[in-house]
Amino acid sequence: MKQYAGKERYLIKSELNYSLKVQNHTKRALKRISGRENRWMSDVNHCLSKTLVDTYGSNTLFVMEDLTDVSFDENLKKRNSKQRNELRSWSFYQLEQFLTYKAEEVGSKVIQVSPEYTSQRCPKCGRIHKANRDHDSHLYTCDCCGYQANDDQVGAMNIQLLGTLWISGNENPKFRISEQGKAIRPTS
Repeated sequence: MKQYAGKERYLIKSELNYSLKVQNHTKRALKRISGRENRWMSDVNHCLSKTLVDTYGSNTLFVMEDLTDVSFDENLKKRNSKQRNELRSWSFYQLEQFLTYKAEEVGSKVIQVSPEYTSQRCPKCGRIHKANRDHDSHLYTCDCCGYQANDDQVGAMNIQLLGTLWISGNENPKFRISEQGKAIRPTS
C-alpha cells in the first residue's frame, strides 16, 4: 500500500507541474497576442490621425465626442474594473491624443463635446426622441418632421453643429431636454 501512495503523490505532483507549465505558456501566448493587437491599434490610430490632419490641414477644428466611460463591449461585466477601464477608453483616448498633438503641430485644434443626444436629435427640426433611432437598421427617422438618414450620419451632423456652436463662443455646447421632455436649443 505504501508504495502506491508514493506513486500517487508523484503522479499528482507531475500533473500539477504540467498544469502550471500549460498555464504559464497560455499566459505568455495571450500576452504576446495582446501586445500585437495593441501595436496594430496604435498604428491604426497614428495613420487615422495623420490622414485627418493631412487632409484638413491648418486652422481646422476637429470635434470629437467625449467617450470617457463609454463602452461598446457587452461582456464588460465579466471583467475586473481595471480591464473594463482599459477596454472602455484606451483606443479612443489614444486617438484623441495622437490627433491633438498632430493638429497642434499644424495650427489646428481638437475639442471634445458631450455625446448626449447626438444620435437622438433630428438635425432638421431639433427634436430629441430616443425611439427615432433604429439600432438594428442604423436608420434615424424623425417622428416629428419625417427626416430620414443613417444614424451615424445624424450623429456626425449634430457633432458638427456642436463644433459650430463652440466656434461661436459657447465653451461647453451640448444638447439638453427640458423637464417637459422637449429639446432645448443650444445657444451660442
